Amino acid sequence: MPLEASKVIDKVIARHDDWRGALMKDVRRVIHEAVPDVTEEVKWMGTPTWSKNGILCICNPFKDFVKITFYNGAMLKMDKLFNAELAGNKWRAIKLYEADKLDAKGLEKLCLAAVALNAKHATKKKPAAKKKATAKKPTVKRARSVS
Repeated sequence: MPLEASKVIDKVIARHDDWRGALMKDVRRVIHEAVPDVTEEVKWMGTPTWSKNGILCICNPFKDFVKITFYNGAMLKMDKLFNAELAGNKWRAIKLYEADKLDAKGLEKLCLAAVALNAKHATKKKPAAKKKATAKKPTVKRARSVS
């Protein structure tokens, strides 16, 4: 039986028993305080992921930093918090190094903005898919042989 996502995230945090694990624990706490009904998931080879009506953000520990990536960050109007992945059309990220302090208020605002964005996208009615016209195969008439 596979472990539930929250237990996998607990293990990811525990594997990093230094400043990275402590920072990830703080990130997780802030996300849960901002969005109490957030869903924890594990995607992409064990990446801690938080969702509500779609992915809000993911958090990965690296050797020298922890990166919090917002899935639709390019659509969020909070550019001052993002310091990584700035060139793309979708993702935006915050890289935090050992000496950096987590901006809990800023992260909370980002989470709430991401929830609002996902809710907006979830409520948009998608047009019904048009049925593809199936092309009729041409009928080949064969000459009858008369005997």
